[in-house]
Amino acid sequence: MMQSSHQTSAAGQAVPGDPQVEFVAVDDARTREAARHLLTEYLEWIGHAASSNYGLDFEISAMVESDLADPVKFFPPLGRFYVVRHAGEFVGVGCLKQLTPTIGEVQRMYIQPRARGLGAGRLLVERLLADARAIGYTAVRLESLKVLSAAHALYRSVGFRDIAPYAENSMKDYQAVDKLDTYRSSALFMELRL
Repeated sequence: MMQSSHQTSAAGQAVPGDPQVEFVAVDDARTREAARHLLTEYLEWIGHAASSNYGLDFEISAMVESDLADPVKFFPPLGRFYVVRHAGEFVGVGCLKQLTPTIGEVQRMYIQPRARGLGAGRLLVERLLADARAIGYTAVRLESLKVLSAAHALYRSVGFRDIAPYAENSMKDYQAVDKLDTYRSSALFMELRL
């Protein structure tokens, strides 16, 4: 559980601005199941965009299993894995992982369409950036399909800037080698110096 100056329940951290929005660490069967559902929903949505816009495909089930089963990938002490709860329902997910000892990466940022407009996405990315600072990262990176312009606007609004593709990107393990260049050209790579 994270420490905060805001009131914190046993189930999650209340978020300033909307008392019905909470970040809940993925750390038990209930939150893992919520995360599994949200990750699958998100990756199916992204998979459709990648396929229809760029001719790319990836193994959604392998990605979800890796996200949930790897004890280091998104979990403390070097990562963070949250589901977002609003009005008692899980409506989003967001993760932070280590790329190098000094660089973190934001991944799997997703708020369901029915919960967009609450400001939960902004608050979630801000929480992940605060966590990155607390861990000791000096920069945070992310990658995002070029068609996701609303996400890019959010990331830029908190300080991310476009950078060249980086080798340790998350899709390298889920794309055929002959598709990696296509993937790199379909995505924006961004960084925020902390």
